[in-house]
Amino acid sequence: MTHSIYRVVDFEIIAPYTLKIDFDDGESQTINFSPVLFGELYGPLQDIKLFESVEIDYEVHTLVWANGADFDPATLHDWDIHASEMQKMAQKWDMAKAGVAV
Repeated sequence: MTHSIYRVVDFEIIAPYTLKIDFDDGESQTINFSPVLFGELYGPLQDIKLFESVEIDYEVHTLVWANGADFDPATLHDWDIHASEMQKMAQKWDMAKAGVAV
């Protein structure tokens, strides 16, 4: 199984919790992250000021936040493929936080 390597080269905040992300292959993705902002790592990003502190880590070529959250650039690049699974995981994190058995 091959894993394509993509690099985030730029981004723009275009709406609350929504980023337009540009990649080194010329592709771009517009992602509304709000459906996946749950759990110990991503939940704190519900704070809009923290979410908007996003930066590019040029060593690993992806988006990073001050609390240590990040996403694999290949996941961001192919978000349409991964969004459903990411949302399912986020729902499990949210349920676990609420004390519901998952």
